[in-house]
Amino acid sequence: MNVFDTLMERGYIAQTTHEEEIRELLGKESVTFYIGFDPTADSLHVGHFVTIMFMAHMQRGGHRPIALVGGGTAMIGDPSGRTDLRQMLTKEGIEHNVSSIKSQLEKFIDFSDDKAIIENNADWLLNLNYVDFLREVGTHFSVNRMLTAECFKQRLEKGLSFLEFNYMLMQGYDFYVLNEKHNCKMQLGGNDQWSNMIAGMELIRRKSSKQAYAMTCTLLANSEGNKMGKTAKGAVWLDPEKTSPYEFYQYWRNVEDAEIDQCLRLLTFIPMDEVRRLSALEGAKINDAKSVLAFEVTKLVHGEEEARKAEETTKALFGVGGDLDSMPTTELEKSLFNEGLGILNLLTQIGLTKSNGEARRLITQGGISVKDKQINDPSIIITLKDFEDDKLIVRKGKKVYHQIKLV
Repeated sequence: MNVFDTLMERGYIAQTTHEEEIRELLGKESVTFYIGFDPTADSLHVGHFVTIMFMAHMQRGGHRPIALVGGGTAMIGDPSGRTDLRQMLTKEGIEHNVSSIKSQLEKFIDFSDDKAIIENNADWLLNLNYVDFLREVGTHFSVNRMLTAECFKQRLEKGLSFLEFNYMLMQGYDFYVLNEKHNCKMQLGGNDQWSNMIAGMELIRRKSSKQAYAMTCTLLANSEGNKMGKTAKGAVWLDPEKTSPYEFYQYWRNVEDAEIDQCLRLLTFIPMDEVRRLSALEGAKINDAKSVLAFEVTKLVHGEEEARKAEETTKALFGVGGDLDSMPTTELEKSLFNEGLGILNLLTQIGLTKSNGEARRLITQGGISVKDKQINDPSIIITLKDFEDDKLIVRKGKKVYHQIKLV
């Protein structure tokens, strides 16, 4: 099957510049394409994972990915999808983030034997002469046309800095450089990057008289149309130090029923016949589909062993066997509980709440359970007799569990 058909069937493709030409091209030759990742943090998150899977499917279909890490463009900041100016990062911070992101991408894409390439646009952007850049690149961009781009329109009301206005030129130039250097014919990316991608394609046509192409992928969104991948703690990261494998597993185990089909299509390699079977489950059986989703996505990101641990912990919590080894755990000195520790203090110490005030509110609202019993009194003292085998499980809300171990 042509990889284009695979991508269409799984629901990846949102927009294309030349649908029939792209399908024909992907069917007759190995195409070098690129996706950009701006290093605004030292880890990728769930939002990036869709584009990583887009890239992985393309590689499995015989095409060569370039993962472009934006060490240069991160010095400016992408205004797409923003209502405010991004925080400015230091060069040192960007270099650290670039290194971390490179190591994460290597888990999903095969870079051996030139099957894929990692590039950093700092290599060609940071040494540009500004006047030369304006003469060679800026002359090909129409300001009138740029101002109609969606990424700029929403910022014009609040104010768009000239710094950010340059971003489109720089991303367009990236596509041109990769086309010249690696014969990169296609750019892939999130649907919010459409205007920038068209700019690069046009620059290649004007400067080199060559045809280039662009495809955008669907952004992961919930049934209300909001981006998925956020929790009360913030983003769901791919780095296990930022989001533990257990928390990562639980995020997917608890997605809404309406989101199952989309997540199985975009975030796993499960064959489509099985995706359709799982997505059609109803009632209590839909939880089987959620368990498969959680296991498969966690396995891809954190490995099979961590996925098994998270699965076992979940089974233990919901009374179907398993163990609790991978549950988020805090070790506390046994002596703290000789005379007892107040529940408010305890919740804050283990990080389930940010303050005693927040802990008090949660308890009065019925949002805290200890040993699966709801706590209603914020003055309760936890003592050694509350522990079993030096362990105690606290639950916040319906889904957030935390284990305390005495040492």
